[in-house]
Amino acid sequence: MNILVLGSGGREHAFSWKIAQSSRCENLFIAPGNAGTAQIGTNVDIKVNDFEAIKSFVLQNDIDLVVVGPEDPLVNGIRDFFEGDENLSKILMVGPGRAGAELEGSKDFSKKFMERHGIPTARSRTFTLDNLEEGLNYVSSHPTPVVLKADGLAAGKGVIISETNEHARETLKEMLVDAKFGNASSRVVIEQFLKGIELSIFVLTDGRNYKILPEAKDYKRIGENDSGLNTGGMGAVSPVPFADDEFISKVEERIIRPTINGLTSEGIDYKGFLFIGLMNMDGDPYVIEYNVRMGDPETQVVLPRIESDLLDLLIATANGSLDQTDFQLSDQAATTVVMVSGGYPESYEKGKEITGIENVQESTVFHAGTKVAENDSILTNGGRVLAITGRGDSVAKALENSYNGVAKISWSEEYHRGDIGQDILKLLN
Repeated sequence: MNILVLGSGGREHAFSWKIAQSSRCENLFIAPGNAGTAQIGTNVDIKVNDFEAIKSFVLQNDIDLVVVGPEDPLVNGIRDFFEGDENLSKILMVGPGRAGAELEGSKDFSKKFMERHGIPTARSRTFTLDNLEEGLNYVSSHPTPVVLKADGLAAGKGVIISETNEHARETLKEMLVDAKFGNASSRVVIEQFLKGIELSIFVLTDGRNYKILPEAKDYKRIGENDSGLNTGGMGAVSPVPFADDEFISKVEERIIRPTINGLTSEGIDYKGFLFIGLMNMDGDPYVIEYNVRMGDPETQVVLPRIESDLLDLLIATANGSLDQTDFQLSDQAATTVVMVSGGYPESYEKGKEITGIENVQESTVFHAGTKVAENDSILTNGGRVLAITGRGDSVAKALENSYNGVAKISWSEEYHRGDIGQDILKLLN
């Protein structure tokens, strides 16, 4: 098969790494890709939202399957574009259409969807500039902490937790009046703060059938002990010790099945990944958010734990036969530590030369924000640059392998958190 993966981050490198292991993969293309994907497939200089250029490439290269990595092209309707074109409509795709992608594209839509289908989540209200005063009064009397979320896509940074009512008022004005997150914060969802332990559940569905993939816990804050600004993710761990059979059974019964059934009842044909961000509150799961693709950096710990051929699962998802396919999981733990450019998630410099990747033996290096220079050296090309994934018979051993890999890589002003997985180790002790 000829396969096209859309995206350029660590998630897409992990997908490409796993797909390339399949005997069914003949030619692998990544658009636009990065320095890591270039080592296992062919990078194509096409932006993920340039649907016409993607169409031309797909037809010229006899692509059989398109795997959509990031959320933007899904929210912008790439599946609808393919299905509406007679030359593209028969090509298999992993990723929902525009209607299903609204679960991530609009926080307001997803909250109302959960309310309609009885899915446990935090209480919330949505405000716009038109009812700003009402919103300011609402947050003035809301119990703190209070969570404010930009309704639209904000690159994983549109969620702010306010510890005081005054900060919540200022934040609401910044989001609605000053357009802190552009059009994404033209509507703001204000919701109660859920206290517990976060984790992510990943589901692959063909619209009727589903498979529950390994769970993971990621680390969003830039600073150690979960301090500082939110990022796209600074590390991840899988498995999560409290996500035992009893807890996953609750998630399946209360969240996964009602979500799949809800999509079906609303006439939304959803084929792809469903990433459910959860809060474990005293053993009960509550949905924090939906995402309509795999997480980054969670993909870098989930896929290494799948021992089966990933391509079989992706094909079955795309053609509606997921009930006829199964997969095997490794008992090993996987952890990943993200190495970022100094200054991230705010301003940072690109073009720093990276050294030492070739010395890493005990872990897998997934590229995110990298590019190849004219002299074939590898340069930084983003905020999150590399994700170093270790595996082991325990979380402690996997972390040891991750950090041993991190220690061998360097560039000017590199930064990483040194405490990834420490909270999980405490739970295990």
